[in-house]
Amino acid sequence: MLKGIDPILSPELIATLRGMGHGDEIAIVDGNYPGVEHARRLIRLDGVALIPVLNAVLSVLPIDDFVEEAIFRSTYRQDRDRLEPVHREIIDCCARHEPARAVVPLVGADFYDRVRAAHVLVQTGEPRLYANIILRKGVIHP
Repeated sequence: MLKGIDPILSPELIATLRGMGHGDEIAIVDGNYPGVEHARRLIRLDGVALIPVLNAVLSVLPIDDFVEEAIFRSTYRQDRDRLEPVHREIIDCCARHEPARAVVPLVGADFYDRVRAAHVLVQTGEPRLYANIILRKGVIHP
């Protein structure tokens, strides 16, 4: 245990987040996502919902401010603009940590392709469908 570090952040996840470089991406996905098939590196957090994991990761991970878009969410099927309740929760969580950054919807294959290229995939136990997000790591400015 560490002071000030959310206990959801396992030793493996903390080491992975610390080892990521500027521009590397982390995908945090629901329990139904094909994680084993899409992950370059897979960290499982079974039994933990998506929003607490997202909140914990955002508590330590800087988001890239060198690019216009750095936070991406999956969509309900091919409907880019439809917001499921979990999407609203994702947007709210991101806004608490990164109020100047938009959460960009990525449809189907575009989302999957980005996940496959991600540095790491964290699979949660989130039961809700389409509860998936990608974060692009930024820098800590001197």
